[in-house]
Amino acid sequence: KMVGFFQMLRKKKELIPLIGFMALAATGATSAAIYFLLTKPDVILNKTKNPEPWERVDPSKPQKLITINQQWKPVEELQLVKSLTK
Repeated sequence: KMVGFFQMLRKKKELIPLIGFMALAATGATSAAIYFLLTKPDVILNKTKNPEPWERVDPSKPQKLITINQQWKPVEELQLVKSLTK
């Protein structure tokens, strides 16, 4: 079947850039998904082990891919509610 694919590419050379861009997009999407799965604490696969993943997120550490001039200050009311619910 791969031989037929390459024969089709020889006949229709205009498909080569399209296939290249689609392969690049698929590779980028897959690598982004793996990157976020392995590095972000709020992305989980098994919810039974960690039912509240947002509780383990460090607010002083940027969570976005690119963060410009982020300043984090704790909200006193939120800290009070969090301490009362634990």
